[in-house]
Amino acid sequence: MTQLIVDAHLDLSYNAVALGRDLRLPLNELRAMERATPPPGKWSGAAMVTFPELRRGRVAVVGGSLFVEPAHASWDTSGLVYHNAEEAHAQALAQLETYFRWADAGELQFLRNNADLEASLASWNTDLPMIGLFLVMEGAAPIRKPEEVGWWVERGLRGVGLSWAAGTSYAGGNANPGPLTDEGRALLREMAAFNLLLDISHLWETAAHEALDCYPGPVAASHANPRALREGPRQLSDDLIRQLAERDGVIGIVPFNWMLDAGWKADDARLPLSRVVEAVDHVCQVTGSSRHVGLGTDCDGGMGMEKAPVGLDSVADLGKLGILLQERGYSADDIAAILHTNWLRLLRATLSSF
Repeated sequence: MTQLIVDAHLDLSYNAVALGRDLRLPLNELRAMERATPPPGKWSGAAMVTFPELRRGRVAVVGGSLFVEPAHASWDTSGLVYHNAEEAHAQALAQLETYFRWADAGELQFLRNNADLEASLASWNTDLPMIGLFLVMEGAAPIRKPEEVGWWVERGLRGVGLSWAAGTSYAGGNANPGPLTDEGRALLREMAAFNLLLDISHLWETAAHEALDCYPGPVAASHANPRALREGPRQLSDDLIRQLAERDGVIGIVPFNWMLDAGWKADDARLPLSRVVEAVDHVCQVTGSSRHVGLGTDCDGGMGMEKAPVGLDSVADLGKLGILLQERGYSADDIAAILHTNWLRLLRATLSSF
């Protein structure tokens, strides 16, 4: 039987709220609908993610995001952008309510504690597998002040990235350089009180180093690639990779052509899937083991099918990476670590406080 997969970053509720995608549909039906009537806004190509596809690919746990986009740094045309903290809060809350509706309908299970995680994993040995949702916030703009962290935690939040690309009042982002701010340090203190997972994806490098230095809780980069293979501030330097590994963090590799090759353009041929394995292997070589790398695809957030490597037409194809890793000489234990057990170890450590 194909082993389980953890995908640490998917913008599920953003796709539903901003783009109107019905993730309960079979993928072929959703694509047919969108060929007839393309969704508004930042449409990134043919959809790759639906709940049936996640189940078909045995993607057992997902890092489901709350993602809101600032008007001053947006390429969205759907109108769903925020101009201030109140709007960011309201838009994230609408996405949260979408997750609640999906959970009520039996499409996924919130992972609020380790009992939830183990129950979700056990369900994959039955005829009714349940997708586990680890709720994370991609950019902390919806948290209007640090003292609100507990309010979000009560509603299921278990991980926070201080900044998206455009930056926030808490820290600079990869497209808007800036340090960790005093407000950001206050937010980290509030997060530490709940042992939330700190996600450094999108943080400006100096802010990321400082956040890792001062945050005592679990850490990760849910969706980021090595800068050594693809230059640019969105990627992780080897120093950051090593610092994450020293904290027993995990890095989720993004199988997005532009994240793998700086010269790739939208009308270019899709890259070979082996380029994803090269990124995985780089993290393993820098850290000295397979313990600190996994997957964080950002499918349908940063890309659609046309922007993914050849052979990765939906999230159900992620298991192909296991075959390529085996061909590269990785052991069965290494492959299991990369596809799921590294993330499960980190999630268990995070959820142990709840």
